[in-house]
Amino acid sequence: MADRRFFTLAGALPLSRIAEATGSVLSDPSQGGLAMTDVAPLETAEKTHLGFLDNKKYIDVFRATKAGACFVRVELASHAPAGTVCLTNKNPYKAYAIAAAMFYPPERPETRVAPSAVVDASAKIGADCVIEEGAVIGANVKIGDRCRIQAHAVIRQGVEIGSDCDIGPHVTVSHALIGDKVRLHHGVCIGRQGFGFAIDPAGFVAVPQLGRVIIGPDVEIGANTTVDRGAGPDTVIGQGTRIDNLVQIAHNVKIGKYCVIVAQVGISGSTQVGDYAMLGGQAGLAGHIKIGAGAKVAAQSGLMRDVPDGAEVMGSPAVPIRQSMKQTAVLAKLATRKKGEEA
Repeated sequence: MADRRFFTLAGALPLSRIAEATGSVLSDPSQGGLAMTDVAPLETAEKTHLGFLDNKKYIDVFRATKAGACFVRVELASHAPAGTVCLTNKNPYKAYAIAAAMFYPPERPETRVAPSAVVDASAKIGADCVIEEGAVIGANVKIGDRCRIQAHAVIRQGVEIGSDCDIGPHVTVSHALIGDKVRLHHGVCIGRQGFGFAIDPAGFVAVPQLGRVIIGPDVEIGANTTVDRGAGPDTVIGQGTRIDNLVQIAHNVKIGKYCVIVAQVGISGSTQVGDYAMLGGQAGLAGHIKIGAGAKVAAQSGLMRDVPDGAEVMGSPAVPIRQSMKQTAVLAKLATRKKGEEA
């Protein structure tokens, strides 16, 4: 159960309403009026709590749960203990996410501009926005309706932000156009100068970075991630993409729609990532390569060449995942053989 010091519970909800909101089917329709008071893990849930089962690995936990109701796939519903009402769904985890948000809806601070915020007179702020303590809004900035600019965020001149956006504490945004429903978590840096310079015996000569960062709607970017502006072409992040903490995206990178980029990934300049691609944690991508739509890159992979649409790659340098596994197996055999020969 969530710690009430940090999360506000909205109140009890009847199973009929939960089923309707999540597209689930009650195993016993007569229990539609049964009220759930909270969500909880199956191990600790009580009779007024709602849980979920999405992995067969936890079937024994499900059989022993005391939860009053549980999201579950239809083929696993027969394992429910007596007293637990099933809400069958093809995607129990998604259904649980929707229900949990019903119990714990995002808090909406009171509309205001904090006295310590600095807002340039030329900035245009939409209706029902919150500008928190110490935030700085520069000249000619445009911010849409119902946005929240959290404490000590800095929005530099000319930036445009859509409606229903949440800009976290200590975020810095410059040279950027941001769509609706974008969320930038703590410490994100958008639009910094890209890492571009000409090499000369007398020293480095910085190349002016004259592009922008274009962020599509419904993008979420994790804490302390950096997105460099383009050198001339723009850096682009497509609609619906989810980027984890501590990711580096270099200048001119193009990321497609609904991609998943996990923590500590580094993407070098001018690389393109296709729609629905997934990059595992600590993957490193060389510059000027193309990752195909729907491709999957395993954690800690090093990519030096293009990846076709739908391919799954692994290793450094990255190769098709089955090839990588075979290489690992052969190396293990060689190492064992060598050890035996030395003995």
